[in-house]
Amino acid sequence: MRKFVEGPVDRLQCDIHRYSKGMSRVRWPSLGGMGHDIWFTCTLRHTAGLFNITSFLRVTPATTMSAHQPDFFSWLTIGVKEKISASAVMVLMTRSPSVRVGLQKETTLHCQFAVDHKVPHLTVEWHFQRRGGRRTKLFSYSSRSGQTEGSGVAVKGIAGGDASLTVPITKVSSEGTYVCSVRVPPLNGSVDIALHIIEPPDVSLTTKEEQIPSVVCEANGFYPLDVEIDLFKETSSGQRPEKLGNILRSSHLQHHDNTHSVAAFVRLRPSPQDSGCAIYSCRVSHVSLQGLYIHKSIIGPGEIDQSINQSIQCIKPYTSAPVTK
Repeated sequence: MRKFVEGPVDRLQCDIHRYSKGMSRVRWPSLGGMGHDIWFTCTLRHTAGLFNITSFLRVTPATTMSAHQPDFFSWLTIGVKEKISASAVMVLMTRSPSVRVGLQKETTLHCQFAVDHKVPHLTVEWHFQRRGGRRTKLFSYSSRSGQTEGSGVAVKGIAGGDASLTVPITKVSSEGTYVCSVRVPPLNGSVDIALHIIEPPDVSLTTKEEQIPSVVCEANGFYPLDVEIDLFKETSSGQRPEKLGNILRSSHLQHHDNTHSVAAFVRLRPSPQDSGCAIYSCRVSHVSLQGLYIHKSIIGPGEIDQSINQSIQCIKPYTSAPVTK
């Protein structure tokens, strides 16, 4: 398994479990495989989400166990009476256990496997499951029959252990869990890949000239819900902006592509202390910005100077408040 690991080993989590083939006595087809082999799975997960690796370990006991003996009894008996060693015979891994991608993009979900003997009889399948929905099959391939169903996987790559799936033109409906399964009888392994659709907002800041002027900050086309919008006012150069508290919000608007839009606005009532123009700004944070925020500023009443009524966009480290999930 070590050759598949990247990065320092102190970032790894390791789990070892018994793997039950049920009542099957199918012999592993490589040299030394026996019908009474005892099986384990060893899973390595990188704590930063760089990869998941599962290896199937085969142990051949000197004593043949009855098919009706419980797994824990067989293992305790072997552990007490014999010096054992395990062989890793099949490895299944992904370098994309969790993927964040925007809309209208193409993304590849990595799935790789290795088997200890040449030309194994194997089946590769991909399934997709939305949260709370039914599981649907996206792709299947059988080396025994040569038949292929579905698309997204390069069949030529399977012979070299590459079963990666390409998801074309992502939509909100593409979000969910993708399962890559590889079966080499009697073993059946799978890796889960979570695909998250993350689309940042398009932010605009404008003024509306009415009986009571207002400043409107709009966040358009974002996914998922929700955004945090703050409005500020600065009346003199060098003064710390004042966060406005009388902010009103519109209802969320859902678009045909399932993205959302919302507006926050404040009605302007310049005080006698205001002279000339004030600088109004809005700050929008969203999970897609990963701890950053979008900041826009505009000149507004006091007296609106139409010659400078332009938006300015920049991205700065978001340190004043946590991002609202």
